[in-house]
Amino acid sequence: MSSKKKNTATKEDARPALGPKRRFPEFREAEGWDVDLLGNVAEFVNEKIPLERVEVENYVSTENILPDYGGIARASKLPATGSVTRFRPNDTLVSNIRPYLKKVWVADKEGGASNDVIVIRAKQRLLPQYFSCLLKNDAFIDYVMTGAKGVKMPRGDIASMKVYPALYPTKPEQQKIAECLSSVDELMAAQARKVDALKTHKKGLMQQLFPREGETQPRLRFPEFQNAGEWEMRELSDFITERNEFPTEKVPLFSLTIEAGVTPKTERYERSFLVNDEADAYKLVLPNDFAFNPMNLRFGAIGRHSGTEKVAVSKYYNIFSCDKSVDSRFCEIYFRSEGMVAFYDDRAIGSLIEKRRVHFAAFLKFNIRFPRLPEQQRIASCLSSLDALITAEAQKLAVLKTHKKGLMQQLFPTPEEVEA
Repeated sequence: MSSKKKNTATKEDARPALGPKRRFPEFREAEGWDVDLLGNVAEFVNEKIPLERVEVENYVSTENILPDYGGIARASKLPATGSVTRFRPNDTLVSNIRPYLKKVWVADKEGGASNDVIVIRAKQRLLPQYFSCLLKNDAFIDYVMTGAKGVKMPRGDIASMKVYPALYPTKPEQQKIAECLSSVDELMAAQARKVDALKTHKKGLMQQLFPREGETQPRLRFPEFQNAGEWEMRELSDFITERNEFPTEKVPLFSLTIEAGVTPKTERYERSFLVNDEADAYKLVLPNDFAFNPMNLRFGAIGRHSGTEKVAVSKYYNIFSCDKSVDSRFCEIYFRSEGMVAFYDDRAIGSLIEKRRVHFAAFLKFNIRFPRLPEQQRIASCLSSLDALITAEAQKLAVLKTHKKGLMQQLFPTPEEVEA
């Protein structure tokens, strides 16, 4: 199966040579690319090894491959029984559960992969570095999803993957493409490390700026508050008022997420705006109001609406506001802090982990130490500035990812062109 021009005069020969929209100067006059089935140019590895030959450092499962082609994290544990698929350096590992998460990793060591991870190895015609670019590619992920089976937990179909049209040029051009994309990957990795370092710094700073359990003041205070004394114990009901209002007009529909607090609903899940005949299904949220999820509070699902317009969230959330004796930005940071999440976890009720909850009435009865308002504002300003820096650096990373995506669209022909 080839796209290269032949000497025989056939209808197929009349088609232009298959190639990308952009080629490096030294390959602009080169012949067209070849195309073959993925199963012909790569091996789907099925070599099993016992668990005794694997350690957590070289075990890969769907859990520790990071999404969006982000690499891997160290596995938390090994499975209790069974065998794993052996992988070698330069093999490409693809998580076969919810492929849209783009969990694809190129091995830099030998190890074992769980049964839900597909190990694919390039054959002679493809350089391993180039082959990984074919699979760490949205075009491949989109193709896998078209053949995926299941709704809540879709899985890719290996038989379908094997007939994916793998496009490839000569090895020198493969090498050039791989080197180009590798340099972008290195920039992205460096930027990701910068973002992670800032997040780690913030986490450590928060551990110092808030009292630990059993302590009456933090270990680190700004100079102007070093002699301000102990933080005052306050019951949350002293300054919190619940809001139970329903929208009477169309307002944007928001949601509460563990990662980002009160944020707009994404198109993937639900429509963008309310309709009037469902007004009783949503609660009104004003600027600086908080949304509270009793089921996920132990995971940090409490957030503030930082926008300037009225919005609405599901009626199943508790909505509340804080009076002027506290700083709302400070409260959001405090309520979502690691120490407070542990505090909620200790007080959650319910026997099953996924069903444990903190009811809003119990939340209001919590007694928590607070500094005076000026110190609250100083802490909030410091951490908000750090958040802004993290956001700016994360946006730079997003720009690099967008640049790489666009570059790949230019450097690779699309599988659809094969059918044209």
